Amino acid sequence: MTIDSDLIAQLCAPDPALPEDALDMMRLSLFDWAVCGRAGVDEPVARIVRDMVLAEGGSAQAVLFGGGTAPARGAALVNGTISHALDYDDTHFAHIGHPSVAVCPAVLAVGQSVGSSQADMLAAALIGVEASVRIGVWLGRGHYQIGFHQTATAGCFGATLAAARLLGCDLGQIGHALGLAATRASGLKVQFGTMGKPYNAGLAAANGVECALLARAGMTSRPDALSSDLGFGATHHGAGAPVGDAWLFPGVSHKFHACCHGLHAMLEALGELRTEVAPEQVARIEIETHSRWLSVCNQPAPETGLGAKFSYSMTAAMCLAGHSTAALDSFSDAACANPVLVGLRDLVRVTGDDSLAETAARVRLTLRDGTVRDGAHDLSAPMAQKVRADKLRTKAVALLGAEMAEALWRDVQRDDLRRLVG
Repeated sequence: MTIDSDLIAQLCAPDPALPEDALDMMRLSLFDWAVCGRAGVDEPVARIVRDMVLAEGGSAQAVLFGGGTAPARGAALVNGTISHALDYDDTHFAHIGHPSVAVCPAVLAVGQSVGSSQADMLAAALIGVEASVRIGVWLGRGHYQIGFHQTATAGCFGATLAAARLLGCDLGQIGHALGLAATRASGLKVQFGTMGKPYNAGLAAANGVECALLARAGMTSRPDALSSDLGFGATHHGAGAPVGDAWLFPGVSHKFHACCHGLHAMLEALGELRTEVAPEQVARIEIETHSRWLSVCNQPAPETGLGAKFSYSMTAAMCLAGHSTAALDSFSDAACANPVLVGLRDLVRVTGDDSLAETAARVRLTLRDGTVRDGAHDLSAPMAQKVRADKLRTKAVALLGAEMAEALWRDVQRDDLRRLVG
């Protein structure tokens, strides 16, 4: 079997067995995704894309973050872009992508348009994010390293499967939807640090809705266009790596710093040392990370808040200077020009070490008196579900305020889609 038929057989049967731990994690990610979307409504890219879609008009099928309604495809574009605008949503390191931000907007839009229950929407979302992670693993690290944005490429296939499930597509239609997605999936890492990065996520969600709608209407394609000769994998530097059928999504990571997830292990390690030293004591800051991150989040001297979110040197300086990397307003153009932060930034040296896990980092602070402080952290360290939930609720309060955060938490626990979108 190919990756195309495997996904259909394993995940798209009428009643697939969905593990409870995976459903529980999906509910947490749905909450976190909604928090990020609601918090991102005033970002410039949010206003630009929302205004464009609202100006086009059309059927009021689904609500938009920030107000208004639009057809399902337009709503997926808007909500996918907005919810990734802060770059604060979940990440899965198995394929280095943000699974929820491509799939949840598609699911929410289609679910509203067809009157799905919240339980059905949650199940479709889980199938979609699981599919996107497995396809990302199948494509392999080379696909990401050569310059493709897995959130958008693998995410498009996940969004397609999730939307097709809610639309009631049969297995044949799902195959054609996947084939259409192979033509539509797109997104480049060169957009990192710009408005183009969240737009990639919106495109993945919108493309997934479009492909599912067209397949349900009778449009045909090559159902094996993902894995065939001259298919998506072959033409997009895919390795065809083995995937297996074990559920991967429960290994998702959630962000507790408002920047690229590749920086988080370093920030956790540095945060443990920060209380031991004052910024003016530091003479040198050495960071070791997996070399793959050097092409993702190693901007040495960013000039914008967006750029700072992809910079080891700037975020390390912020951490050591006591600037909260969990706070949105810490990432600003002004911070990038702050003399204290620039001084610390210039002390940073980043090196790649492929013996490190992609979820791990090591840091070393050399002080002016010659003292050395070492630290390390791995994001894959186990975290109890209650601890994760509590941390996500604390993050939500910081982003939205206590009242809205609590209301959203309650509505995600219920099976009432109307209350959630309200």
